[in-house]
Amino acid sequence: MKEIGIDIEGVSKRFGKTIAVDNVSLKIYRGELFSILGPNGAGKTTLMSMIVGIFPPDSGRISILGMDISKDIDEIKKVIGYIPQESILYDKLTVYENMMFYAGLYDIPGSKAKEKIMKLLNFVGLKDSIKKRAKNLSGGMRKRLNIAIGLINDPEILVLDEPTTGLDPNARRNIWDLLRFLKKEGKTIIMATHYMEEADELSDRVAIMDYGKIIALDTSDNLKKHFGPKTVLEISFYKSVSNMEEEFKNFSINGRIVMYNNSLKLYAEDADIVLPQIVEKSLKIGAKIKRIEIKEPTLEDVFIKLTGRRLDQHEV
Repeated sequence: MKEIGIDIEGVSKRFGKTIAVDNVSLKIYRGELFSILGPNGAGKTTLMSMIVGIFPPDSGRISILGMDISKDIDEIKKVIGYIPQESILYDKLTVYENMMFYAGLYDIPGSKAKEKIMKLLNFVGLKDSIKKRAKNLSGGMRKRLNIAIGLINDPEILVLDEPTTGLDPNARRNIWDLLRFLKKEGKTIIMATHYMEEADELSDRVAIMDYGKIIALDTSDNLKKHFGPKTVLEISFYKSVSNMEEEFKNFSINGRIVMYNNSLKLYAEDADIVLPQIVEKSLKIGAKIKRIEIKEPTLEDVFIKLTGRRLDQHEV
């Protein structure tokens, strides 16, 4: 039987009239990489902040390795590392000085701190940059330094909030490699992200969150199998015409269509049947097709199926 690392039961958090987290329950197993996938504003950061004890839930309970976060926060801080979305670096300090500062917060003795810092900087690929001031680091280097800082107390559980936001594809994949290695080392990792590819590539399980609620939870493959359409069609047009969504909605499962730029995305049980009908309709309404792509469903398609919106769309 799998051992539970983080147990969240009926947790809610409200800010004024806004419900940020709404009765969320999750069990995250020790040694797994668990992702919470959702758009900006879904409540992911609020949930992460409660998990690490930054502020208490209004209702519900959170336990970390069997310890109640409302009673045992000092002990929990010894086993958990938190890497927020915002930079935790002091720009005027060097890479090494930043690491020493955070080592001091954990009362790690000087000699032991130096040894640990060099190992961590080597792990994240910053050993040759120890004298660089944080303000002179690239975005990818800053993220890697954030991770090194989050590991300074050798936590069993690592909590990351949007760890690759703002990075180019190469820097993002460098972070992915670090997280894969940490998982192999036995760390329990919970990560909030709005990048569906990131959740798909890295996660043992994925929880999809929207408007403060968990709306689906399973492995990535199972989510796509159970909630995703059989076929995804993306049709690009040289230019859009009026009422395109209305004209094409009957070709899509449940009538759900996503329009963006001069393209539309729809979902079909059988592309061979639907495609000729789409071409015929396009000719009839004067919408000249530029390209048609047939794709396998992604986690974003699961999100669209469940909510009717893309991951990068969110009502404020």
